[in-house]
Amino acid sequence: MTTPTDLLRLQDVSFTLNNIPLLEPVSLTLNPGEFTLLTGPSGSGKSTLLKIVAALQTPTGGTLWFKGEDIAQIKPETYRQRVSYCFQTPSLFGETVYDNLALPYQIRNKKPDDAQLRDWLKRVNLSEDMLTKRTQELSGGEKQRVALLRNLQFMPDVLLLDEITSALDEENKKNINEIIADLADKERIAVLWVSHDQNEIRHAKHVVTLTRHSQGSAAHESA
Repeated sequence: MTTPTDLLRLQDVSFTLNNIPLLEPVSLTLNPGEFTLLTGPSGSGKSTLLKIVAALQTPTGGTLWFKGEDIAQIKPETYRQRVSYCFQTPSLFGETVYDNLALPYQIRNKKPDDAQLRDWLKRVNLSEDMLTKRTQELSGGEKQRVALLRNLQFMPDVLLLDEITSALDEENKKNINEIIADLADKERIAVLWVSHDQNEIRHAKHVVTLTRHSQGSAAHESA
């Protein structure tokens, strides 16, 4: 059962493909303002779990509730505006950085806030003139930051991050970590972040570890 304070709740969520369990039953709850790290060995189902929470993959078992409602009953386009997923390997659209950062405005029939776009670029240590740069010319780390900014133009209720700092140096990793932690605290968004970075794990309020064993996998949570 969900409670009035639950933002997102997973109950025994699992995924099997061709009779092979890719994610054994997992139960966890995300609440506003919580910054949670999801970690575990390769093959434990971390990315699969994020895709299920993002409604990009349908679980073969279990149920997800968003604000007390079964997500199967919520229109996908409505849900995905409130639960935002940022991939480890970003997929950028159009020709320029501006095309990508303007997209969240366009799908909401709003005019892009160019001043806000430039401000966000500076916050992630990218220059303002990056707006006109072609996406094909970006480095891996630049692509990761642009993809993250695209997800932050309209604050979601839940932000799902899949190893989004893997291509960044330590200084930029620390900066992104502080930005995400600050958003969780001030904007009250719930963050579920897949990472193996020990610095990121130390700064999380909660750590959920997926483990695999002969009977399947399990989620263990620590503060």
